[in-house]
Amino acid sequence: MSKALVACFSASGVTAKLAKALASATDADLFEIKPVTPCTSMDKTSRSTIEMQDKSSRPEMAETLSSCAQYDTVFVGFPIWWYEAPHIIETFLESCDLSGKTVVPFATSGGSSMG
Repeated sequence: MSKALVACFSASGVTAKLAKALASATDADLFEIKPVTPCTSMDKTSRSTIEMQDKSSRPEMAETLSSCAQYDTVFVGFPIWWYEAPHIIETFLESCDLSGKTVVPFATSGGSSMG
């Protein structure tokens, strides 16, 4: 039987709300991707802005998923920041072996499209 995971990062709660609805609708497990240091403001001096300017930035996750092995499909949700996924999404993706899995991205945005 196929098993799905919904993994999401949500800075304001909007993406988390969508992820919970998706997990419920698909009978999937839910994993919240959280940074060790929570995001606060989004001004020019904020940690999140500085990380987004550094393409090699990989913010540390507060906890990791023990294994992706049991999942056939992995939904990955995030808010759009500066036309792309927050770098913690890359941290998550690099922490899981997604070989042979169907990966479905979904995103929320207050104004910018997925680049």
